[in-house]
Amino acid sequence: MGHVDAGKTKMLDAVRGTKVADKEAGGITQHIGATEVPISVIKSLSKDLVEKYRFNIQIPGLLFIDTPGHEAFTTLRKRGGSIADLAVLVVDVHKGLQEQTLEAIEILRSYKCPFIVAMNKVDTIHGWIVEEGSVSEGMKKQNKEVMERLDMKLYELVGKLHEQGFTSERFDRIKDFTKEVAIIPVSAKQKVGMPELLVFLAALSQKYFEKKLVVNVEGNCKGTVLEVREERGLGKTIDVILYDGRLKVGEEICVGGKSGVISAKVRAAAGVKIAAPGLDDALSGSPVRHYSKAAEKEIMEEIQKIKIDSDSVGPIVRSNTLGSLEAIVKLLQDRGIKVKKADVGEISRKDVLEIESVAAKDRFKGVIFAFHTKVSEAAEAEAKKRGVRIFENDVVYRVLEEYEQWVEDEKNKDKKDKMARLVLPAKFLVMQGYVFRHSSPAIVGVKVLEGKLRKDIKVMKDGQPFGKIVGMQSEGKSIDEATKGMEVAVSVQDGVVDKNIREKDKLYSYIPKRDFEQLASIKDSFTREELDLIDEIRKMEEQKAEA
Repeated sequence: MGHVDAGKTKMLDAVRGTKVADKEAGGITQHIGATEVPISVIKSLSKDLVEKYRFNIQIPGLLFIDTPGHEAFTTLRKRGGSIADLAVLVVDVHKGLQEQTLEAIEILRSYKCPFIVAMNKVDTIHGWIVEEGSVSEGMKKQNKEVMERLDMKLYELVGKLHEQGFTSERFDRIKDFTKEVAIIPVSAKQKVGMPELLVFLAALSQKYFEKKLVVNVEGNCKGTVLEVREERGLGKTIDVILYDGRLKVGEEICVGGKSGVISAKVRAAAGVKIAAPGLDDALSGSPVRHYSKAAEKEIMEEIQKIKIDSDSVGPIVRSNTLGSLEAIVKLLQDRGIKVKKADVGEISRKDVLEIESVAAKDRFKGVIFAFHTKVSEAAEAEAKKRGVRIFENDVVYRVLEEYEQWVEDEKNKDKKDKMARLVLPAKFLVMQGYVFRHSSPAIVGVKVLEGKLRKDIKVMKDGQPFGKIVGMQSEGKSIDEATKGMEVAVSVQDGVVDKNIREKDKLYSYIPKRDFEQLASIKDSFTREELDLIDEIRKMEEQKAEA
């Protein structure tokens, strides 16, 4: 996983192109959508590392899924996890955590998937001496300045990962691999660091999954669709990862489709590509099983767990595949947002009409997410007409960020609107020697001691309202609001100096009883001192009313 130009494809090319004889038994095999690296290859490449770190590797090998998308993380509940047991997060040494890297981190965190960071393009660090193979050996040949540059980039990355909640360190400095994320400096282009990448993935796989990594090579197949695509001469085909059992041409499979479960007889299978009739509506991310009524029921249950149709006060979510649908639903649920409806396909006019009733109850929940899918013209027109918000993006991290920013902006706007309508707390002192007019209206100089003093509010003394501020000036200019510390001239209608206004008087804004509850609902908009002032004014008014 990683950003679009971080070097994911080159990384797999480097894995496949490592120095292993083509004729060697059990060499690296490239399947459709995956690359298989047997343990014999890893041990031959990384013998010194295995001995140095005392790794006792028993697993049969590694299978790299190199199909993009979220299908690698589709939850297989019966198996208790995702297809991916571990992930390689590819990061550009100079660019660090880019947008799609942050998206990948969101998904890895959400699925609690352990990962290694491949810090790619170290050969582009100024002065780096390139030598194919082990980066451990390569680092020994670099001069001090180059290693300082590498460390600077590495610890920038460590800092950014820490901001995301992960403790990380260079692989050869780690004391506990279960608590720290290993960062391996690599160059996919120059095939540097591949031995470390492979051996540490193998060792970590075994450490995390020793008991889990047991499969049956006989019996009914279990797998997941990575991608659905058109192949010339074959029609619609599915690229599948089989993680259990065996599948042969002529056998019948069942797979999740847009309108239910599809059953089909396998015409051809190459690597993990399956050609069979009726796969036009097959869904990426769907389970694949040998056909049986029980398997059909299991797949339907799996799909129904991902697809949602509920009475929840929540958003409608649509995506192009089951895997990406599940990814965004899970991330929304992790944020405490219940989803009303989740399905595969484009946003329809019906979705817009349906979400409007949710928006009437909670406008922050009455929204639509279009993730990796289209919004129909009719839906777009209806949404514009009815003011329904549709959040549309191909990056899950970005679509959620846009939604959260919108919610924050709208709530701030609501607070501002509410504050504009309410009487705010204000405490102000009539300054000595600043009486400009005694009455009709009285004009005096005041200093704001606390809160915000606004034009057009009633003022009070000792809990008793007696006048209204009809004008305010600061340095000869009319203003509508004065804040703490400001000295301004105020015109008080019905105020009479030496009668209800005197020099050194402390005056307050008069807050109507109905406003106190509203002020409490936006209390996070006020300082501690302003909240204390609201309480002081409320008590003052209550005591006057009782008297």
